Amino acid sequence: MPDKQNRDLSNPTIRTIAMPSDTNPAGDIFGGWLMSQMDLAAGSVAALTARGRAATIAVEGMKFHRPVKIGDEVSLFTELLHVGRSSMQIHVEAWRRPRESDECEKVTEANFTFVAIDETGVPRRVKLED
Repeated sequence: MPDKQNRDLSNPTIRTIAMPSDTNPAGDIFGGWLMSQMDLAAGSVAALTARGRAATIAVEGMKFHRPVKIGDEVSLFTELLHVGRSSMQIHVEAWRRPRESDECEKVTEANFTFVAIDETGVPRRVKLED
């Protein structure tokens, strides 16, 4: 059962509005658009953690709980789960809030794995802060 609550939306990694151009033939927001927003949010955390370029290498556990509608505010929350030698695993949750409501619900979630890469695209060590 998806989470449904008055979640604190004050600190998402990314917040955006679902627009008509992002719909599938059924009129709901296209799952690929939502996944790309999640990848952007996870990529932001990966680049900051790696202190440079990082590439998505896997997405695991993608579950679509509810559809996103045109005009919904979509907030993407991230959590850094693990940092390895060159890889990072980041959990992303996407929440929707209808424009006319304070109530929100989780619509999807997944774990994204990134690898830190150098300027030629070769994996490199994650540069952690001292």
